[in-house]
Amino acid sequence: MKKLIEKSKSLFLIAVASSLAASAVAFLYGMVKTISVIINMVISFGKDPLVTIDLIKLMDIFLIATVLFIFAMGMYELFIDNISLPEWLIIRNLHDLKVKLGSVIILVMGITFLEHLVEWRDPLGTLFFGIAVAIVSASLIAFCYFGGKD
Repeated sequence: MKKLIEKSKSLFLIAVASSLAASAVAFLYGMVKTISVIINMVISFGKDPLVTIDLIKLMDIFLIATVLFIFAMGMYELFIDNISLPEWLIIRNLHDLKVKLGSVIILVMGITFLEHLVEWRDPLGTLFFGIAVAIVSASLIAFCYFGGKD
């Protein structure tokens, strides 16, 4: 049974490979969207008011790709083997992985709120959306701060 459990760690390669593939596709999609936005900016001479929203959406795409990449690297480092990463990306335990993911999730929510704010259709809905983002962000920050303490 012990050998089976030791060998089963290779199951994590499924999560790592899937996350890396999704991250690569998201980065490629972001590159295609970036080219599209640049072409739109050139054609409209930068006067299209929706370009700002498109640029904000680009940040969102790249942040999601980054989350997938961080998750893949963290899972690999936790369950498979150590790899050479910058100090800020080294994952020592599941809490470290959750903290890094939580931080990027807060950024994604902030960008999503900014998109919502720029489009500004429903002031009350925007207020409630902002409050919801603030509550979830505060919860994630509290989890990141207090969650790892014994």
